[in-house]
Parts: sequence; C-alpha cells; structure tokens
Amino acid sequence: MIDISAANTLRFQDLGAIKDIDVVILGAGINGAGTFRDLCVQGVDCLIVDKADFGSGTSSAPSRLIHGGLKYLETGEFGLVAQSTLERNLLLRNAPHCVEPLPTFIPVFSWTRGIWAALRTLTGSTTAPRSRGAVLVKIGLRMYDFFGSRNRVMPNHRFLFKKKALKEMPHVTPAIVAGGIYYDAKISRPERLVYELVADGLQANENALATNFTALISSENGVLTFKRANGETFSVRPKLVINAAGPWIDHANASLNAPSKLIGGTKGSHILLDHPELVKSLNGHMIYFEADDGRICLVYDYLGLAMVGSTDIPASDPENVRCEEPEIEYFLESVRSLLPSLRFSSDQVVYTYSGIRPLPASDASSPGLISRDHSAPVMEPTAERPFSVVSLVGGKWTTFRGFSEEVADLVLKRLQRTRRQSTQQLAIGGGRQFPGDAAQRRAWLAAAAQKSGIDMKRAETLLSRYGTTASAILDHEATSAHRDSERLSDAEHYSLLEIDWIARKEFVVHLSDIVLRRTTIAIEGALTMAGLQDMAKVTAEALGWDAARTEKEIDDVVTTLSDFHGQDLRQAAA
Repeated sequence: MIDISAANTLRFQDLGAIKDIDVVILGAGINGAGTFRDLCVQGVDCLIVDKADFGSGTSSAPSRLIHGGLKYLETGEFGLVAQSTLERNLLLRNAPHCVEPLPTFIPVFSWTRGIWAALRTLTGSTTAPRSRGAVLVKIGLRMYDFFGSRNRVMPNHRFLFKKKALKEMPHVTPAIVAGGIYYDAKISRPERLVYELVADGLQANENALATNFTALISSENGVLTFKRANGETFSVRPKLVINAAGPWIDHANASLNAPSKLIGGTKGSHILLDHPELVKSLNGHMIYFEADDGRICLVYDYLGLAMVGSTDIPASDPENVRCEEPEIEYFLESVRSLLPSLRFSSDQVVYTYSGIRPLPASDASSPGLISRDHSAPVMEPTAERPFSVVSLVGGKWTTFRGFSEEVADLVLKRLQRTRRQSTQQLAIGGGRQFPGDAAQRRAWLAAAAQKSGIDMKRAETLLSRYGTTASAILDHEATSAHRDSERLSDAEHYSLLEIDWIARKEFVVHLSDIVLRRTTIAIEGALTMAGLQDMAKVTAEALGWDAARTEKEIDDVVTTLSDFHGQDLRQAAA
C-alpha cells in the first residue's frame, strides 16, 4: 500500500518556485473530491485545496442517505431521479464498505389526497403538495422502480394494506390506511468516503497534490498563492480553476476576481437519539413520512442510534450553522405524532448536526421546491484573471460521481484531452476487492486473521468500518509491540493502534479530524473525556505535538462538540 500522506508531503517540499498545474480545485467536499479523483484518473495534474479538513463542510452534514429522490418525481425532475437512482446502484457496488441497502417504509394516511396538488406542482406551481394519498404513493413507487432499473441491485417496491403495514411497523400510528416499502441506501461514513476519493486521486496520478487546512491568500496575474497549516506558502499557475466550495462558492469566486451570486442555500439539521426500543422496532427500515406541517421527515437506524431529520430552512451562514432547540423539538414532536406508543424526550438526544445545502439561488416559495439538480457555470478568462473558473452549483450527495464526470469531461475538452477511463465501475477506497458475498467474506477474514495473528471478530469489525483498508490497519496492529490489546477508554471497539494508524497515514492535522471525520466515534455517542484524552495522547505521539498543543487540541474538540453537536464531554465526565 502506498503511503499517500508521506508522498504528498514530499511533493509539497519541492514547491519552491511557482508551479504550473493543469487544474486547481478549491474545496474538498464530495463534489470537489469526486472531480479530483476523476481528473487524476484521466492523467490531469490537479491540486485540491480545502481551507479546513477534507469533507468537513456541507459534505459532513447530509441525511447519510444514498437515494434516488422519490420526492423529485412530483416536481417533474425525472432526469435527476434517473441519474440519482443509477448513481445509488453504482455506489452500492463501488463502495460496499460504507453504502448498504435501506428498505424504506412510507405511511399512507388517505387514499386519494394530494393528486390535484401534485399535478399543479408538476406543471410549475410553487406550492408544495400536502398529504400524499395511496394512489399518488403507488404511482410514485412504480415510477421509482422504473427509473431505478439500470444496474439494479435491490428489489422492487411492495404496497401493504393497513393490517400488514402495522405488522411490519407496529409502533406506527393506527391512523394509517396503508404503507409502501421501497429500497434506497444509506452511507455509514460519508466523511471517510470523501477522504478516500482524495487518496484515490493521489494514487492515480503521481503529479497530483492535495492539502487540507490551506487558505488562498492571493490571486494575482494568474498565480494563486496558498498558506498551509504549518505556515508554509506555495504558489501555482493553473490553466483552469474549479470552485467546489459549496455554500462558500460566491466567497471563493470573489477571492478569484470572479464575483458571482450563484448560491441560495438552505439549512438541514438532524438529531441522533439513543432509543433502543425504536431502533429495534424499525427492524432495519427507514420510515419516510410527512410531518404535520407537510414537510418530509425520516427516521432510521444509524450505527445503533435513531437518526431523525431533516429541516429545510433558508440560511446563508455556513460558518455558524447548528441545530437549534426549536428544530430539536420539531423532530421530537414529529416522531411522537408518527409513533405515539413510544416515548420521546430531549434527554435521548446524543448528537446533533447541521449544514447548509449549496442550492442555486431561487425565488421558490418553499425551500423543498428548489431544484437539487446541479450545474457548472463557467466564467471565462479576463485580462486580470487569465484562467477560467468552473463553479459547481447544487447537486446531491448521491450524484457526486455523475456530476464529477460531467465536470471532468468539460475540463478535458477545454484542455484538449480525451477520457482514459470511466469511473462508473471504479471502486472507491476500501471498496476495492471487497468480499462480495458471505463465503468471500469468511475467506477474507480468515486470511487476514491468519496473516496478522488477530482474531476474526476484530478483523470483521475493521472490515466493516474501513473496507479492505482494514488489511493495512491489521498489519499495523500486528507489527506493534502492543498489538491489539490496548483499547480506547469507554469505547472498547476502537484500539489505540487503529487511531495511531489513522494519525500517521490519513492527512491528520487536528485531533478533530480523527474524532469527527476519519472515525464515527463522536456521532456514535461513544466518545467520553477519557477516550478523547487517549486519542489525543496517541495522536500527539504520532504527530510530534508537545503538551500545550495536545491540550489545545483537546479543548478545541470539546468546544466544537458542545457548540455544534450538542455533546458536553466535560459535564458528562463530572
């Protein structure tokens, strides 16, 4: 396995003078990372830069669904649904280590309501339909099956009358008249997938560069100058710039002397509940339902917790976005109404998060009616700015590969290059050579356990968490003097050597990179103050931090979790 982080550091040490490069990508969220990988695979020399960590912005705050967008049928966005369902099916194949099928239950409360409202929406009305009845839901699910038929990997939908529906979902309110079950997918570790796309790009092209916590400090005469986290600066002269800054797109364009007004974002918040009874009753299903005010909500099992989301509120401040108390109460009231036999209260909330969707500027009366489709407007070169700027506007997490392919083809045409390889069947990160069935999985685990000397149960935990990247982590644990026996305080399913491997190999700059993005320990609700101190000690040793730096890193994580995620580690430890 190539040591990507070490190789990349050496490449940056060679940047003494201004370096000519084909493409600079600003923003390492899902669309930027996907485009970086695609271009690198085509042999285009790219630099991807993020002012924070890879996948730390909007891309870390989705509903964690990989879905075709059933609700987009009623707004007539059939092309988007067709692309989304195809990309969902491809991700199930290309990233099986973190994307898995998710059977989804829709409760239906009437037989015919919503038909005329849906027809008005389909023909351009700006008023969202309410109370979609059984006829409308059945038509929608049939259409959804049709659009999802390419590269199909999951069954078609089922429609259940009340008695069978309540047998499937016993805690759902008896006010329903029917229910539908269809299949989408969920992603357990979206932040890791973003990182893996960047790492894959670096492996594909030895001239590629990637750097996090790096700020653009000037754009003059076609030269971009950046400052890295360690204080070093470097300059590049790109032929083309891709602005993948998400909700920061207009800010980034202003810095490039290419002012724009492209973004009109909305805020999406989520909460996670420690509610074993609810998780058990879901039986692996998501419930996709209409709240009392007509907005669409969802609840499903995410790493043993109940994920509830999401809001859709006009917002424009991505730096300070957080889930507010009224949103939490809205979620709790919505699930109380749907599942009246279960208890819900704020003391069950173990984690919250929120992000700004980088949607196109729109005058739609309802945020839910703003298109989730994507576009890539181009600002042509000027005398002051001799490179063109391509801005990646809108889009869904699910469609990143297709969007990246479209942008890469646009760039290749402008650079007068040809595509070498499609990414449709290209596995991502730990999805490469992933065991495809139970027999292959057993064989992989047996071989890994025999090679590393670590038991199969531990090997299976790491395979589920990191895909086939687990083999490198197992080798690391096997060759260490302490092996696998030392575990994180209050989180026995994480080993200290696992954290050590991540700190050394995966572009870690801050402790929060591990806590919030390379692992899911915080969002699982498994992190305690003692565990955080363990992680800090291991990371400090790996990265050479002194005591003052280590304490600051701990304080920063505690503050971030308290201010933005509803977790107070110090109070919990008291």
